[in-house]
Amino acid sequence: MLADHAAMPVLAVTDLDRARAFYEGTLGFSSGPEVPEGVLYRTSNGGFLVYPSAYAGTNKATAISFQLSADAFDTEVAALRTAGIQFQTFDLPGEATWTDGVLSDGSMRAAWFTDPDGNVLNVETDGRDGG
Repeated sequence: MLADHAAMPVLAVTDLDRARAFYEGTLGFSSGPEVPEGVLYRTSNGGFLVYPSAYAGTNKATAISFQLSADAFDTEVAALRTAGIQFQTFDLPGEATWTDGVLSDGSMRAAWFTDPDGNVLNVETDGRDGG
């Protein structure tokens, strides 16, 4: 069954060199092995593939969510701001509060941003340590 195998997010981009500058330069990822028509980036528990496609940026939902400990969240958000990342806000149902682009609902914190092609990325507390 598929549940027995690793899954990998895949992000379409229009310009692979521009995407590499963003993911490696702005976000600080190290590129993994080159793959035909794309670049693989490793994370602590897997990774994601970036590849050129005419359909880049057409998904308006969150494409990748990076799960952070509550202790690491503020440091990572500050580092993203320093790198020039602009966080997004949007209307949500329920009791959620936005402060400087960071959502808090009492149990977790999260922030959303886009890559140069409009792929939506997110950092959020992983829920294991109280958000």
